[in-house]
Amino acid sequence: MTAGDDVRRRMGRPLRVAAAAALALATAAVAPSAAMPAAAAAPADHTEVRMMAINGFEGNLRPPGDTGGAGYLSSYLDQLRGAADASLLFSTGDNVGDTPFESAYFHDEPSIEFLNSQGLTASAIGNHDLDHGFAELRQLQTGGCHPVDGCRFTPQFSGAAFPMVGSNLKLDSGLPATLPFAVSYAGSTPVGTIAITQKDLATRVAPAGIADVTVADPLQTINRTAELLRFLGVRAIVLLMHEDLEVPADTADGCARATGPARPIIDNASPAVDIIFTGGSSQSFACTFLDPDNRPRTVVQATPGGTGVAVADVTIDPATGDVLRDRVSAFNQVVRHDISPDPAAVALVDRATAMAAENGRRTVGAAPVALTRKTDAAGESTLGELIADAQLAATRGAGAQVALTNPGGIRADLPAGRITYSDVFSAQPFRNRLHTLTLTGAQLDAALEQQFRPAGGDDPDGNGRTRIVLQPSAGLTYTVDPAAPLGHRVSDIRLHGTVLPADAPIRVTVNAFLAEGGDGFSAFTLGTDPVIGVLDTEALADHLHGRSPVTPPDRDRITVR
Repeated sequence: MTAGDDVRRRMGRPLRVAAAAALALATAAVAPSAAMPAAAAAPADHTEVRMMAINGFEGNLRPPGDTGGAGYLSSYLDQLRGAADASLLFSTGDNVGDTPFESAYFHDEPSIEFLNSQGLTASAIGNHDLDHGFAELRQLQTGGCHPVDGCRFTPQFSGAAFPMVGSNLKLDSGLPATLPFAVSYAGSTPVGTIAITQKDLATRVAPAGIADVTVADPLQTINRTAELLRFLGVRAIVLLMHEDLEVPADTADGCARATGPARPIIDNASPAVDIIFTGGSSQSFACTFLDPDNRPRTVVQATPGGTGVAVADVTIDPATGDVLRDRVSAFNQVVRHDISPDPAAVALVDRATAMAAENGRRTVGAAPVALTRKTDAAGESTLGELIADAQLAATRGAGAQVALTNPGGIRADLPAGRITYSDVFSAQPFRNRLHTLTLTGAQLDAALEQQFRPAGGDDPDGNGRTRIVLQPSAGLTYTVDPAAPLGHRVSDIRLHGTVLPADAPIRVTVNAFLAEGGDGFSAFTLGTDPVIGVLDTEALADHLHGRSPVTPPDRDRITVR
């Protein structure tokens, strides 16, 4: 056993105990590394703790570029731990969800196994952690085989060895849907963890997957949970916030000018919160903001995908358990490929990659040129419209006349030449089932109008986009006037050249995410006579198999005035 393995073994012993008001605590002993020298000797009357966080790992077991990768991330974490007397490792969420094939094919069991090996202290729950619904998240936490596909990666999946905390996730009964907080120990000092999921979660995932879950107000939740932790004697408190903070990188005062939905929470969260790790965007930063008592509070975020580690070196007064705010030092560590990767992590990745390749390498089709997500001025893309055509073809038996798909569900291009099943899976990783619904012409018009959003106003999808252009199947055409008032930008909707009357019924296929109102497309929830079809991934694979070589569709379905 290596020194790094020993550290992870000792850090990965969460003990769950009951707490007041039937809340659950997750505790984990954190031991100093004896194999590596400490960065500096701590004063005899203080405890030095290195707090670290990863952001949006999203199953990137292999390097997503020239940084990151599980093997290198593990080695960097060992180095960072070795330079400190005690350490805690957090995740700000999105550990899984939109993941590469070698993780997604196994319902992300390899990613959880890797994170277990790293001794995570606690993780927030991000929107992508709920891409496949609350039931699958619960299975990732507690273990057991997938109810449909079984255990593909190991004979019996044991689940996460770390607590997944969603402080503001509630059941309809008002009880916590997940662990509402966690407590770990740095030496003999308790450290509390609060974790927040976005308030607009229901617009980011398929609503049916979280039908029994509500999202409480983040700020109120933080303040109440911090008060409870202090009542329980916990005075060092970390907040994991899966929410966007945009820090301008091109100015010296970027932190002061930071904006986004996380900013008012950061400014107003209880002064009991000492350190904040954010996640949800692709930036890295280390900022200091004033809390409501005008005390400095560090906010730090790493780059996503396992390419960086956010670090806050903290001094705790063991007599009081308080963090000495004026002694916090924060930085971001890039996970470069300039050290030897951890052999155990590499072996895990190699095993997942090889096992996935048995299915992923089968050829499903071919294309003379790449089919891409790149859009033209009208918002059409060759891959988007090919996917819409595939979904229409797969659901004609349910009476489908039109198919529409959302660009956010398309996560990778298809290459020129041979196309494998793993290529298709990477392009459509969410595995949504297709729903064929009856709408009127007026309701279809309303859905198309919902592609356009007010700048700076209500933002149903939560991403600040002023338009989300649904990719239409062949035969559906319409005209857009970008200068027209919102709600009146779409006209001349035709089906195979014939104008579609407002009162005419039409069978429309969309994926489950859209059918449930995802991305703010509430008009689809008005559909009637639903027929549930195949997975979008399988529809695309079958379409390619039956029609290859596939040429790019003509992007002539949306006309812009």
